[in-house]
Amino acid sequence: MTCRVCGSELFDGAIFCGECGSAVEVTPYLRKPIDDSRPTDTQVVTASVLRTISESAARRKAAEARPAVIEQSALPDQGDLSTPVPTWVLAASTGERVIVAGSGLVGRKPVAAEGESFDQLVPIADSGRSVSKTHLEFGVEADELWVLDRFSSNGTAIVGADGLRRECEPGRRYRVARGSRVEIGDQYLIVG
Repeated sequence: MTCRVCGSELFDGAIFCGECGSAVEVTPYLRKPIDDSRPTDTQVVTASVLRTISESAARRKAAEARPAVIEQSALPDQGDLSTPVPTWVLAASTGERVIVAGSGLVGRKPVAAEGESFDQLVPIADSGRSVSKTHLEFGVEADELWVLDRFSSNGTAIVGADGLRRECEPGRRYRVARGSRVEIGDQYLIVG
């Protein structure tokens, strides 16, 4: 089956497209795309655009770390920019969506502890307050996304594409595969 929005091939068990992030309706006997109700002025961000954003962010971060004056020969080799850069997207049940760019925190009002530094703070709207103020930490290591429960009140669980549910032990990192659902309180994040 292919994605209705971008035409990419969907893998078996997909709940959304790995290229454009469009949701796929899951029924026991049939997988079909969900009606995409986005306004017509919304642009679908393709993998190449995400790759460009990631590459720009990486170059900007590297430039900030370099001294103000650099000899041309001292610049690192940029390599082949046509090589795909793994991109991770977290889509929240409450509508928030974030492209993972480094490390971050998720919660109702996430705040880094003293001495900590994160690239992203992702607030999740949760009027029922089942999501802790700083509920979850995430990051990418060796091109794999990981999550860590920050000793939240209602805990964190990971439901894999195979339907198996794992409760997360607070303070421990768990690798998360694409298509997984990360439950945080009464809300959840879909990993793409």
